[in-house]
Amino acid sequence: MRTNSIRGILAAVAATCAMTLAATACGASDPAADGDGKDVASALQEGGKVTVWAWEPTLKKVVADFERKYPKVDVELVNAGTGDKQYTALQNAAAAGSGAPDVAQVEYFALGQFALGRSVEDLTRFGAFAHDKDFTAGPWSAVRFDKAVYALPMDSGPMALFYNKKVFDQYGVAVPTTWDEYVEAARALHKADPKLYITNDIGDAGATTSLIWQAGGRPYKTQGTKVGIDFGDAGTKAYTSTWQKLLDEKLLAPVGSWSDEWYKGLSDGSIASLAVGAWMPANLATGAPGAAGDWRVAPLPQWTKGAKAGAENGGSSLAVPKGARNKALAYAFIEYATTGAGATSRVSEGAFPATRADLESKAFLETAFPYFGGQQANQVLADAAGNVGTGWSYLPYQVYANSVFNDTVGKAYVSSTTLAQGLDAWRRASVKYGTEQGFSVHE
Repeated sequence: MRTNSIRGILAAVAATCAMTLAATACGASDPAADGDGKDVASALQEGGKVTVWAWEPTLKKVVADFERKYPKVDVELVNAGTGDKQYTALQNAAAAGSGAPDVAQVEYFALGQFALGRSVEDLTRFGAFAHDKDFTAGPWSAVRFDKAVYALPMDSGPMALFYNKKVFDQYGVAVPTTWDEYVEAARALHKADPKLYITNDIGDAGATTSLIWQAGGRPYKTQGTKVGIDFGDAGTKAYTSTWQKLLDEKLLAPVGSWSDEWYKGLSDGSIASLAVGAWMPANLATGAPGAAGDWRVAPLPQWTKGAKAGAENGGSSLAVPKGARNKALAYAFIEYATTGAGATSRVSEGAFPATRADLESKAFLETAFPYFGGQQANQVLADAAGNVGTGWSYLPYQVYANSVFNDTVGKAYVSSTTLAQGLDAWRRASVKYGTEQGFSVHE
């Protein structure tokens, strides 16, 4: 998020609240000072309009169900752009003091930036902490900062290995259980057919940080406006040494994810696997329908043989911006959309649950996926959700950091720059930006 206003926001935060995103945060807001003073039950009884900025398609059914249950409430669902586009609009609204929606979808990696800037509400005064045990550990830790809760989780993205069983079987390649085996499988597949790649990669910040996370790396440390960035830990080195082999030997398809060429590769088997979040099944079914029956889901390869370490990749929350007109009613919608009937509805529409009840339900676990040859894939994905490594945190300006990933780490994909060198350049760029924005950054 590129904005000159963040310096002033951060100065105000530092003066008024020694917030710690990783450990300590401001307590609950005073409803008389910065809220509309209503409780959730009264807001629902009175009704009104709620504007929701979100791009997630499963919310369409949630809105219809919510309005049916609470006929006095009118919910307007607006796609204000995905990711960076919406975040820019939200920040502009916060700076202007007007134009903010009542509810906003915010990805987990971006939430800390809005929480530190105090441009989203602490939801504890509405009872958000009552859901402390309702959500799985990964998503809940992403929205909770000590005694403050800045959003409720929409979904989860525990990582697994999606692989084309038909291709692996055709060439007699075993499904890898470690990343060393993954490299060997990549070599075997590409040797058998030079047009065949084990996966695609042209540089992606989210994928990189997720694999570092799984490897045990914790490069980011944040305490209020104090930030630490260090890509020299053992976990990061494990990732770079392994992934560098795939780059050096040209074993990765030079294809961008979500492109037409990517979907073609997933369809014809020339891209044989994806290490990605649990939200992938619906995307495969709609984007590569011709490969139905070919694909399966397996646990994510491990950096240490026999381990069961995992990480999150993607996922979003629903937050209430400071400029929301009816915060209590906005929270009522968020609570409905992310828990109980709303959460179950979204799971039935293809979202991967962040709620323990849905994740552990018999119906969910025993769902057979025709696309995966009848495999009960949710059993693998649910196990992955329980193995997500703890202690991970993002930068409080991760949105900006990710925007310069391809200018730094991306060079390792198109030049003699190594991944380790690219990550160091990314670190320097992130340190420079953070310092310019008023953070105290140490390396």
